[in-house]
Amino acid sequence: MVLGVAKNYSHVLFPATASGKNVAPRVAAKLDVGQISDITKVIAADTFERPIYAGNAIAMVQSADAIKVITVRTTGFDAAGQGGSAAVETVAAAADSGKSSFVGNEIAKSERPELTAAKIIVSGGRAMGSSEKFNEVLTPLADKLGAALGASRAAVDAGYAPNDWQVGQTGKIVAPQLYVACGISGAIQHRPA
Repeated sequence: MVLGVAKNYSHVLFPATASGKNVAPRVAAKLDVGQISDITKVIAADTFERPIYAGNAIAMVQSADAIKVITVRTTGFDAAGQGGSAAVETVAAAADSGKSSFVGNEIAKSERPELTAAKIIVSGGRAMGSSEKFNEVLTPLADKLGAALGASRAAVDAGYAPNDWQVGQTGKIVAPQLYVACGISGAIQHRPA
């Protein structure tokens, strides 16, 4: 579907989510162009800023490709205002190639805010010691603060928290107003930018 219309545009953007990060490199490869990942600022039509080294440095990236395939870190931009003059086009869906099929989905329901959009996050690390301790200490704190729960990679690997709570370079990118880290080693990706 995307490939069918991408050649008509100079920029093809995806959110820097699990789905976007799954599809964008495939589209870039099929178009034989480079992909620009996780942009947080647009400098010019061909120049962008993106964080590197776990967010401790900002790289300015320029692309000479005719079509720019970009993933956008949604927390890096304010929501678009109402109005505007951009033309909206309806595009017909492409026929099914038969190469894949939808099996089903399982949606986790939670009263907590979505981790990537949460204003407050309480995260735990391996030093919590067990999933029981993780839940005993962090869940009441998160409930009191109305916060999302997060975890370090070590805590997820140890089985203390589910994979979808993982925060950091190998997990979800977050930008809360308050981040409470409990029993996390101080790894660079769990420090404020």
